[in-house]
Amino acid sequence: MNADPTEKYLSAYPAELRAQVRVLIAEGRLAKSLERRYPERHDIASDHALYDYVTALKTRHMRGAGPLAKVRYDSRLHLTHQALGTHTAVSRLQGGNLKAKREIRIASLFREAPAAFLRMIVVHEVAHLKEREHDKAFYALCTHMEPDYHQLEFDVRLWLTGVETGVLHAEAPRAR
Repeated sequence: MNADPTEKYLSAYPAELRAQVRVLIAEGRLAKSLERRYPERHDIASDHALYDYVTALKTRHMRGAGPLAKVRYDSRLHLTHQALGTHTAVSRLQGGNLKAKREIRIASLFREAPAAFLRMIVVHEVAHLKEREHDKAFYALCTHMEPDYHQLEFDVRLWLTGVETGVLHAEAPRAR
């Protein structure tokens, strides 16, 4: 018995929508649809370039948020746990002062993702610098930084479904 390919990343969406996605997969149209909508790959391959990219976005939208100690791609983030990126604040006592270092890690899979998908993941993690919970204020901040946030989040889930089912490859060639 074949498992529903949409269950892992699209389970929160209506059954009718998941049925449409299953048809796209079965007819071999999912990859072409996403590649037509998101042909541009990014060139942010190194951790240093990712740090610069995240810092620029954070500076543009959240100047008051504290500095980031580290931003990097992380091959240990497992998509099975729905972790596309993480944010952490590590507090340490130095002398008599409590110092907090903030880190953002992005799943390595996004090194080869369409540019808009990397941006959506970065917006999500940067929003957590101000809003910890996935609540109304969090999503309002995400859509402030990226007006198409909700569509991009859905399309990232489509892309991940395509990668998982083998109809898409994360190592797609980069547009130059």
